[in-house]
Amino acid sequence: MQDDALIAQAQAWLAEDPDPDTREELARLIDAGDHAELTARFSGTLQFGTAGLRGELGAGPMRMNRSVVIRAAAGLAAYLKKQGHTDGLVVIGYDARHKSRDFAEDTAAVMTGAGLRAAVLGRPLPTPVLAFAIRHLNAVAGVEVTASHNPPRDNGYKVYLGDGSQIVPPADAEIAAEIEAVASLATVPRPTEGPRTLDDGVLDAYLARTDAVLAKGSPRTARTVYTAMHGVGKDTLLAAFARAGFPTPDLVTEQADPDPEFPTVAFPNPEEPGAMDLAFAKARETDPDLVIANDPDADRCAAAVKDGADWRMLRGDEVGALLAAHLVRRGATGTFAESIVSSSLLGRIAEKAGLPHVETLTGFKWIARAEGLRYGYEEALGYCVDPDGVRDKDGITAALLLTELASELKEENRTLLDLLDDLAVEHGLHATDQLSVRVQDLSLIAAAMRRLRDQPPTELAGLRITRTEDLTEGTDTLPPTDGLRYTLDGARVIVRPSGTEPKLKCYLEIVIPVATKADLPAARTKATTLLDDIKRDLSRSAGI
Repeated sequence: MQDDALIAQAQAWLAEDPDPDTREELARLIDAGDHAELTARFSGTLQFGTAGLRGELGAGPMRMNRSVVIRAAAGLAAYLKKQGHTDGLVVIGYDARHKSRDFAEDTAAVMTGAGLRAAVLGRPLPTPVLAFAIRHLNAVAGVEVTASHNPPRDNGYKVYLGDGSQIVPPADAEIAAEIEAVASLATVPRPTEGPRTLDDGVLDAYLARTDAVLAKGSPRTARTVYTAMHGVGKDTLLAAFARAGFPTPDLVTEQADPDPEFPTVAFPNPEEPGAMDLAFAKARETDPDLVIANDPDADRCAAAVKDGADWRMLRGDEVGALLAAHLVRRGATGTFAESIVSSSLLGRIAEKAGLPHVETLTGFKWIARAEGLRYGYEEALGYCVDPDGVRDKDGITAALLLTELASELKEENRTLLDLLDDLAVEHGLHATDQLSVRVQDLSLIAAAMRRLRDQPPTELAGLRITRTEDLTEGTDTLPPTDGLRYTLDGARVIVRPSGTEPKLKCYLEIVIPVATKADLPAARTKATTLLDDIKRDLSRSAGI
């Protein structure tokens, strides 16, 4: 872009920016003639998709800011009115990140100005409370302002429709088209009075609903250590645990309260190296039965157990299988659903129990729509254990259910690891791992996908690839998506770009038959070796 045109575009944006912080930031860039930074911010627009919006905070159309949010809200309002929701309610929640409350209030103002009704949750609360509120209040849509587990400099904008599930195509493209049609902020009516703010009645109703995930009279004895990862989960989780009658969790105090700077973690994601170090230190002090972590908006649930002399994280697939086995044991009926990148163990558990099993694309926007859903999970620490209450992943109710399971096993003098061993003997050892590459330059991800398509591998770790599927063409059961699926002798690999982060993700699974518990150590050693070899060979094939 030529300097004159770039400066003119930036000045036009500056003229209507309602936020003094980003106005000051942009004016400084213009005065400095910072061509590189201005180009980065004005080279396009932050794209609205099935994940809504997510990006780095800052001035300009390629950043998250009030101007971008007002346009997004105007596009959503226009879409809702075209769907016939001329005076419906839109409920809005937000987390504790920088600008989250501002973005929520801007959204409410736009909805009200468009003739819709808007209500904002009264304080930063977990995302599942917003997902619950949509159906509880008979809203036509919901918005959650959150960047989940992204870095501190990010924020995001997640959109739900009236069924309480996140948007899927074609709604995302139709909303994006309405956003694109917003000529300027001057065309977006916004009342000056503050938004309608909801009291804690919605939260109380959500907490009353959490009781439904537990069996009446079940043991409630497991002791836990809990970290909120500097997010908004603590108060809601403590209230849910108190209602259920569990021992009060020991808090990781350094991470207990909301802090948008996330000072103790490089990335506020329980899966990231080092993020659980403080929780493990607390567990070594207090010797609980279980460590539980939520991500910052508390829609995900991580767990760790004592394994030998120290603590280790359970993989999302392990927790997914444990919760499924627990629900089967309790006599649950209905569909068990998972994303295609999650372990095939869920299908084995469901099949043996005579329950329907469905695979979907990644994301709870797809899982939540499985017909007759009773339980859904994906390996990225997301679990839906009460779909009638929350049609999305819910880190609070998942924590309750897992702690109930740990309590039942404790009464039998057993642990979650013992149950995992049982499942491995019954269904085969399903060992999963992930090769995840974070990049600065997104073209590297496209290049890796192109390389794999142009020169597909024929074997990985010495295992022959028996089937290669390019998921961009879709399948009989899956819509098209940018991904590759390899079926190997005793293994499966899926490669896809992340939908929310600048990452290429490769999901690996090895299945090894196991006759007895005595065979498990050798099977695990073999699985670890094979997974490491697959990662090495796949990395080489993809050029990453």
